[in-house]
Amino acid sequence: MDPLTALGVALAAAHFGMPLAYYAVAKRWLKTPWRVKLDPAYAPTVTVVIPTYNEARHIEEKLEDVYRQDYPRDKLEIIVVDSASTDGTAEKARWWAAAHPDADVKVVEEPQRRGKNAALNATLAMARGEVFVITDADCRWPQKDALRRAVSWLADPTVGAVTCLKKPAADGPAGVEAGYRDHYNVLRLAESKKWATPIFHGELAAYKTELLRKIGGFPLDTGADDSYTATQIALTGYRALAAEDLWCVEAVPRSDYHRWRIRRAKFVIQHFLKTPASKAPPPMRPILLAEKYIHLANPWLLPAAAVALAAAATPHALVLLAAGAAALALKPYRTWVAAQLYLMVAAVGNLRDKELVWEKQDK
Repeated sequence: MDPLTALGVALAAAHFGMPLAYYAVAKRWLKTPWRVKLDPAYAPTVTVVIPTYNEARHIEEKLEDVYRQDYPRDKLEIIVVDSASTDGTAEKARWWAAAHPDADVKVVEEPQRRGKNAALNATLAMARGEVFVITDADCRWPQKDALRRAVSWLADPTVGAVTCLKKPAADGPAGVEAGYRDHYNVLRLAESKKWATPIFHGELAAYKTELLRKIGGFPLDTGADDSYTATQIALTGYRALAAEDLWCVEAVPRSDYHRWRIRRAKFVIQHFLKTPASKAPPPMRPILLAEKYIHLANPWLLPAAAVALAAAATPHALVLLAAGAAALALKPYRTWVAAQLYLMVAAVGNLRDKELVWEKQDK
């Protein structure tokens, strides 16, 4: 085998081999016990924050989503923090609150749009809940006891933050979204069983309020409000978990799907670039190192392998390239390649614009 073909094969083997090896290890972690003492009777005060920008289509349904939770009303505070919407989102939220006087609903209007994290920090300063929950206006909680399930995990003194597993409301182009979520739900659950997962979900992320305040709230220089904040709590020694019994339905854009995926990838990259694995507790360090490698370095090995094989132009190299192209007909492979492309485009895009204040996609 000539040197360029050998290099291409080696790069491709590394690109696919390391994530597969990590996935195999993670599957073993799934068999380990949780080592968490759940308490279904635990009922602290909870503040649910719904950050909004032009969510008039969704805000009333989202408020109903939270309202129908079977959590004690006297221990539930709902804050809608609106970042200068132009479609009447705040007015609809106030109308809904007036129609439901038994719910403790506050509508906070910011005079200008400063970004989601600044809005969350504004509500953190006024929240009365012992547990601080963030949730997107366009997602849904299919379980009426979602809040009870979330706080039951937080009853354990070793747990500082809890998030959900996700199901997409619709599949993306070429059927990649559902496959992407299936793969990553397994990893989030396995990492949580090992110690903590560094990736949280904005559909439902619950934090102990005192820990949020202790770390200084949400970061203003990265878009990963959910993941970065949970990981910072984990770096102080608490566990940050994706709960196996907690599910959310994630809205998928009806248009601009690729732009949405790229923006999410940009935020995850910002999070991993900013988070040092050296400060992680020993059980979490291998998780953080593996995820940093998978998101920051590994994607680039795939085009490097393709370039090496194309430059070699030997029959063996061309067969390998043709096989890679033909494999795109397989959904798992197509899902993986799409994720790598999004990460590479996002990494380059971060050099120009972090999109901390972004243009909404219609969902």
